[in-house]
Amino acid sequence: MQVLDLKRGDTATITGLHKGPNQYRKRLLSMGLTPGTPFTVLHIAPMGDPIAISVRGITLSLRRQEANLLGIECLNNNKE
Repeated sequence: MQVLDLKRGDTATITGLHKGPNQYRKRLLSMGLTPGTPFTVLHIAPMGDPIAISVRGITLSLRRQEANLLGIECLNNNKE
């Protein structure tokens, strides 16, 4: 599952990072997106890029390319 498969209000946990450019992987880790961290989808732009998530009490906006590096497990699905 990928972040872009989620809908607004869904909660998921990061299970790991997929292979990709090291600069993106380092940036995600430095923003606190580490394995085991839960997050909630706050907003998805009309064209799907960027996506806003709430993680560790802050709001982050991720580009589609960055969000695709996150391996996730959905905790709940919001029927919005």
